[in-house]
Amino acid sequence: MKIGRGAYVSIIIAVLLVIDQVIKITVKLNMCLGEEIRIADWFLIKFIENNGMAWGMELGSKMFLSLFRIVAVIAIAWYLLRLIKEKVGYGYLAVVAMIWAGAVGNIFDSLFYGQIFTESTFYSASVLTDFGAGYAPILMGKVVDMFYFPIINTILPDWIPFWGGEHFVFFSPIFNFADACISVGVITMLLFFRKRLDADLSHKDTTTTSSDENK
Repeated sequence: MKIGRGAYVSIIIAVLLVIDQVIKITVKLNMCLGEEIRIADWFLIKFIENNGMAWGMELGSKMFLSLFRIVAVIAIAWYLLRLIKEKVGYGYLAVVAMIWAGAVGNIFDSLFYGQIFTESTFYSASVLTDFGAGYAPILMGKVVDMFYFPIINTILPDWIPFWGGEHFVFFSPIFNFADACISVGVITMLLFFRKRLDADLSHKDTTTTSSDENK
C-alpha cells in the first residue's frame, strides 16, 4: 500500500528530528565543552556551542537569530503543505522535509536547551534540570555542534605568500546533524530539482506582479 504524502513527510521529519536530538542530548550530557573524541585522523566528535545559524554562522543578536529561525520554519512549513496539496513527487517532498527538519532541530536547541540543561563548561558536562531552571531564558539557548572533519590539517610551506608557515585546516567548520540535513537538502534541491524550484519562484513572482497590476 502506497503511503500518503502527508504521512511520508511526517515520518521523514520525525525520524530526522529524533536522530538530531538524540545525538545532541548525548553529547550535551556526556562531554565537557571543547572535549574531543577522535574517531579517525580526519573525523572528530568535538563539542562546541554557538549562538548562530547553521555551520556556526552568526547574524545579529541571539534573539534576532531565534526569531529569524522561527519565521523561516513557518515559511517552509507553509511551502511543504502547499507541495503536499499539489501532490508533487516524493523525492522533492523528502528534500524539503529534510530542510525543515534541520531548521526545527536547531530551533529546538534555542527554545528549550537553556531551559532544561545546566550550562556546559570546559570542566564539567551539563545535567538535566527542572524546566525553567537552566542556563538561559527561552529562545536564548545555544545550539550544540559536534561533527568535525579536519580532512587536511597541516602547516603551510614557508614559500606560500602571506600564509606561509601558518596552520591550515580544511574542513574547519564544526556542525551538527540538523546542519547536515539543511545542507544536503539545499544541495540536492539545487542539483536535481532546480526546475521545480525555479518554477515555484517564477510562479510567485508572476502572482506578485499580477496582484500589483490589479491594484
